[in-house]
Amino acid sequence: MRYCSPRRLKNCSLFALAVAGGLYGCGSASESDGARTPSAGAAVSAGATSGGASASAGAPSGGTGAMLSTSGAAGAPSTSGGPGSNGGATANGGATANGGATANGGGGGKSAQGGNANGGVAGAKATGGAGGAGGASGGGSCLTPPAAGSVTGWASVNGMNQNGTTGGGTATPQIVTTLEAFKTAVSGATAAVVYVNAKLGNGSVAIGSNKTIVGVCDAEFHGHLGISKASNVIVRNLKIVGYAVGDCSKDPAFDASVGCSSGADAVSITSASHHVWLDHCDISDGTDGNLDINAGSDFITISWTKFHYTSRTDNVGNDSTGQSGHRFSNLIGSADDVPEDVGHLNVTWHHDWWADNVNQRMPRTRNGKIHVVNSLFTSAGNSYCTNAGFQSHLLVENNVYSGVKNPLSPDANGDMLARGNVFTSTSGTSTASGTGFTPPYAYTAEATGSLAATIMSGAGPH
Repeated sequence: MRYCSPRRLKNCSLFALAVAGGLYGCGSASESDGARTPSAGAAVSAGATSGGASASAGAPSGGTGAMLSTSGAAGAPSTSGGPGSNGGATANGGATANGGATANGGGGGKSAQGGNANGGVAGAKATGGAGGAGGASGGGSCLTPPAAGSVTGWASVNGMNQNGTTGGGTATPQIVTTLEAFKTAVSGATAAVVYVNAKLGNGSVAIGSNKTIVGVCDAEFHGHLGISKASNVIVRNLKIVGYAVGDCSKDPAFDASVGCSSGADAVSITSASHHVWLDHCDISDGTDGNLDINAGSDFITISWTKFHYTSRTDNVGNDSTGQSGHRFSNLIGSADDVPEDVGHLNVTWHHDWWADNVNQRMPRTRNGKIHVVNSLFTSAGNSYCTNAGFQSHLLVENNVYSGVKNPLSPDANGDMLARGNVFTSTSGTSTASGTGFTPPYAYTAEATGSLAATIMSGAGPH
């Protein structure tokens, strides 16, 4: 199929789920917040963050000193004028540049993404960093993002007085390179298309209605993106990193008396937000969760997105999860019996990848009709993967589960229909014969033969 949180409510009742090899207990059904399963599998050591090594003079994607200058972004000639030295296959930037503004497209040569951008004092290789960010590649510019595909899934369905999901539509793109400019550009309800062309953060940003947000030139956002009481929002081609990279106490909201669950999600969709589409993103290291959906939100599609964590523990606080590190990726519904959730929380997940160090919630669900199709699960050392919780109806089809525990986790008060899935080197539950639901949108579930390779190469920003 080529489809080219207010703080949680606490103290729900415990439930038990019998799975092969033992009994797993659910923590508080505010699962904002406690582990659904107390057992903690061995965490997989975290790999390097995508985006490549940065030059020593700055962080990836430009660092603090090379925010992609106007001249570099526009592909202006280098100061030396030599297509071979500035903007050619080997672009040796100056001491301040990480590939430097002078390597941003001089002479229309290859960008540093295609060669070695030796920027900064130490001359570190800046593959994927700022060196090629504004440069030309075959005459093009990274400021022109990959073409958007067509939205499918729940975000394409008409409802709640919204005709599908179009974001900012045909509004003229505006480029932002600072956190404050980003906050201003995405606020309010006026239609806007916003290109993020920098590494922004750490900060918390509220996204208003009728917005399209696109990462360009290896853009990153660090902190918390919140979509609350908003509709018609598209976020694509963006790397989003939560506050808690390896340590929950890095989050400004962290409360040691509570633990990791006291902090922010990397992305939250809450307070009856609807018609939201996240596509080709990379989301990691949220303190509480990577991307949570709750409080009556609806008509949501998450596609071609990678979820992962840097290894961490959660050893302090009354909601401590110990070695599992509260690496709980995606929660739909913050608690049982939330009145505004009834009839909502409908979400489609397709071509998504749950990867390194995700312990559970891939996703954890309540209430909605949730479609998990053509996705990949490789988070070895986990507790469980895909859950059907309180009054939810799940259709789980043509996914690949590889090297994980308890790939399917239907609760007694949830419903799951699983079909066409592939299980390789897994343990625990791999069947679910519930009712599911019939999606109200057109789609074709792809065959699984080469699905893992397709997702590994295609998920995340490009």
